[in-house]
Amino acid sequence: MDELGRRTVLAAGLATALTACTTTSPTVPARFDPTDWEDVRGLFALDTGLVQTAAFVLAAHPKPVRDAIERHRRGLDADTDAYLHEHRGLEDDVRAAAAAYLGGSAGQVALTDSTTMGLGLLYSGLRLRPDQDVVTSTHDFMAHHAALELMSERTGAPVRSVTLYDDPHTATESGIVTRLKEAVAPNTRVVAVTWVHSSTGVRLPIPAIAAMLTEVNAGRAAEDRVLLCVDGVHGFGAVDLPVADLGCDFLATGTHKWLFGPRGTGLLWGRSWDALAPVIPTFSGGDSPGALFTPGGYHSFEHRWAVREAFELHDRIGRDRVAERVAVQATRLKDGLTTVPSVTLVTPDDPAMSAGIVCCEVDGVAPYDAVRALRAAGVVASVTPYETQYLRFGPSIVTTPAQMDQVVDAVRRLRP
Repeated sequence: MDELGRRTVLAAGLATALTACTTTSPTVPARFDPTDWEDVRGLFALDTGLVQTAAFVLAAHPKPVRDAIERHRRGLDADTDAYLHEHRGLEDDVRAAAAAYLGGSAGQVALTDSTTMGLGLLYSGLRLRPDQDVVTSTHDFMAHHAALELMSERTGAPVRSVTLYDDPHTATESGIVTRLKEAVAPNTRVVAVTWVHSSTGVRLPIPAIAAMLTEVNAGRAAEDRVLLCVDGVHGFGAVDLPVADLGCDFLATGTHKWLFGPRGTGLLWGRSWDALAPVIPTFSGGDSPGALFTPGGYHSFEHRWAVREAFELHDRIGRDRVAERVAVQATRLKDGLTTVPSVTLVTPDDPAMSAGIVCCEVDGVAPYDAVRALRAAGVVASVTPYETQYLRFGPSIVTTPAQMDQVVDAVRRLRP
């Protein structure tokens, strides 16, 4: 037996012993009721003295995720070599859990560290010709635009931006689809958009956009077909719609926002990967696209492996119930804010045109000043990180409908 073989056998033996003491501890309280929202909120270690409407920016870990991270951390600290060899297959478990949530197959899921990494892998790997172009919008996050700019520099394919709505509060499905359709040219190869705009809270009608592009693609050769690429991070985990049903070709997202997965984790989902070339060598075994496009190197494995628990918890609570919980609170918040004379609501009233993000303006109060004053009043809010800045809230499974009334009262007391 060669040295590698001896190391493998030794690692397996040691890891078996480690597994017995590091993978059997419960991850959810024995009396946890997934239908009880107070039990769900009790899984988080967040300061309960604050209304946490910025929790979607970077997730706090619920108990099942915390326990899984700690379990893997202990195993890696006790015998890194053995534990790593024994648990490499957990990436496949994460892909399987992701596929069960997303729709499609595990082979369609590449694991990443963030939405930004997913967008980088996507646009750095797309095969485009200089005579083709890309259509995007003026509303996307800077990382999306930057990734497209790098792609343009690499391929020579120009990027054109279109404004999808003039007033976000009155944005409509037909208006958005029409503007995108008018922007698509005979040489357009990619339409790159964002599911829910973190700048305004507008939720794009991705299925309707996909249906429009299906008509556009009729008769086009495979290499000229328009690909629909989506930054999905603020719809993923907040909207009850499997990604496979969106109709897009690719979707990049972090799992550390509305899903409340481990920080520093994400994924890139592809319906078909024929248009992409790998960018970073993989360490994953197998020949599926998901494995091939998963960047190699040593990661924060305790976090990556614990993504499975995030999906399992979300499924246990019920993705439909989570989406309804988010929508109910967002609607209650929007309704309340419209009663405040100093407030101008930015996000659409229509739940079909929005998700969890609610943006507004307060007369005479700069957004960052509002955030500081609200924190002093016990409300954690955020500011949209764009050229046009708004005060932003994100009700989720860690907040309650009654707390939305507290938010409205705190906003009502804001003064220039």
